[in-house]
Order: sequence, then C-alpha cells, then structure tokens
Amino acid sequence: MKEILQRLYQHQTLAREEAKKILVGLTNGEMNPSQIASFMTVFLMRSITIQELMGFKDALLELCVKVDLDGMESIDIVGTGGDGKNTFNISTLSCFVVAGAGYKVTKHGNYGSSSVSGSSNTLERLGYSFTNNVDELKRQLEKANICFFHAPKFHPAMKSVASVRKELGVRTFFNIMGPLVHPVQPSHQLYGTSSLEISRLYQYVMQESGRRYSIVYALDGYDEISLTGKFDVKNNEGHQVLSPEMVGKNKLEADQLNGGESQVDAVRIFKEVLEGKGTAAQNDVVATNAGMAIHTIKSESSLVDCIVEAEEALLSGKALEVLKKIT
Repeated sequence: MKEILQRLYQHQTLAREEAKKILVGLTNGEMNPSQIASFMTVFLMRSITIQELMGFKDALLELCVKVDLDGMESIDIVGTGGDGKNTFNISTLSCFVVAGAGYKVTKHGNYGSSSVSGSSNTLERLGYSFTNNVDELKRQLEKANICFFHAPKFHPAMKSVASVRKELGVRTFFNIMGPLVHPVQPSHQLYGTSSLEISRLYQYVMQESGRRYSIVYALDGYDEISLTGKFDVKNNEGHQVLSPEMVGKNKLEADQLNGGESQVDAVRIFKEVLEGKGTAAQNDVVATNAGMAIHTIKSESSLVDCIVEAEEALLSGKALEVLKKIT
C-alpha cells in the first residue's frame, strides 16, 4: 500500500482493475486507518478519473448483497447529495409519485449527509422497516410498486471505512459512489448530481452500462430539478439545458424548497405533500422530478406530458396510497 500511496502522491492515476483491487483490499482490512485516510484524501486534492470511478464501482458491486429481481424493469431516483441546499425530500417523494403512476420503483438511499433528513431518516420515521430479504422486497414491489434499499443493509463492506469517514468529517469519493452501486442496477435511473463534473462522470458510467438514464443538475447548484433556474439534462438521447418555463412551470425561489430544521419537520413536509396539503411550489418541483423519471422510462412521450402524468398521481392521492401500503 505504501507504493500505491507514493504513486498517488506523485499525481499518478489508477487503472480500472487496479482501482477495483485496491478498494476490495481496503474494505477487507488490508489497510490500517491511517492508510485509508491518506487514500481518501488523495481524491480530495484532485478529481477522480473515470477509470478510477469505474474500478471503485466494480469493487463495491462485487462486495454488495446481491439482489435478482428476475428481469423486472424498475427505476431509481436518487441525488448525490452535497449541494448544501437543505431541500425537502424531493427525490424520495418523486419515487412515491412514480410508483403511484404505476411504475416499479427500487429506491436506493441512506441517512442524510448534507440535509436535515435523508431518505432513510424520513422513511424510518414514517414506519418503514429496512430489509435485505429479497422475497419481502419483491412482495412490496408487487403490492405497492415500490421498495427501499437502505444502503447499509446491502453494503456491509462499507463498515470498514465508516469510522475513518466519520473522523475525517468531510465528503469523500465514497459520497458520489452511492447512487452508482445500487444492488439491483435497475433498468432505468434518474440521477441528480451536485456538479457538472460529477454529471459527466455519471454519463460515462451509464453509457457503458447500456441502461436507460437521465442525469440532471440545476445550474445554480441543486442535485435535482429545483425549478429555481435552468437545469442541465443528460440522457441516452443527448444533452440539453432546460428552464422552468420550457416545462410549463414558474421559476421558484430557494426558500420555497426548504426542508425544515429537523427530521420532524422533514416528515411533516413529506406527509403534507402526499396528503395534498403541499404548497404549489412543492407540488411543482416533485411533479417535475417525477415527470423526468417517467420520461426516462418512456422517452417517446414528451417531458411535459410526463409531468402532467406525475401531477395526476400526486394530486389524486395515488402516491399517498403507495406510502400507506408499505408503512
């Protein structure tokens, strides 16, 4: 490991297979905490390369709890986090809306890192029980069109680096790995990224995967379609920059998306939106992100039509019924 660290300190990069081997060794206890911290620090000093990212992804998928859904198509909607915006749980709410519209959703998530309440925090408080039992997950998909993959249940190897990450107290390359290492590798994926650099890396990964995808980044820094300004969209068809007006929505202000000051606030907002008590701004941003997910599934339909479909699922109470079925 000393040789690897020395090379990295000299600004050399890792090949894909080399990166995979190193990360497997790291999670298997072949490095001491100081070496792990040093290794992670390298990628705070410079950007991760696509080959390194792919190798780390390969390693974590090899080490995770495997889940086979027998070819069932599904979608995940997940943000990388790290935008520091403390929005309410837009991507998680969008998952329930998409499920309410009749599509299978395999949501991958974790406790919050940059917001008051991550998807796992909110669902846990709402009464959802985390599981990695495949039969139970399949039953939930059959019953409610959605199931939740709480990351720690599926990535036990990450325990070996948890204490070092906590002690460092800063975001590392592991934070951008989460959305890429869904145990199912669903057929469709909507990612929100906190920078254009990350969105480009994700695009390379998804182009190789052959799966259907959309990657969004709000140009004012949100890791989702915030409707606070223009947003960048990359998908299988290409790349474009859209504005709220182009998808039939009014421009929003940052304070209209606030997630509150506590997990209690986050759960309250989550329930209010699903119960039809959300503000117009909250409804619009959830429906737009859910509409982008639906558009990822059926690209032959216009994005505006898909947003309308999402609005119907939200405002009719279908999304609320999904929550009731799994909690």
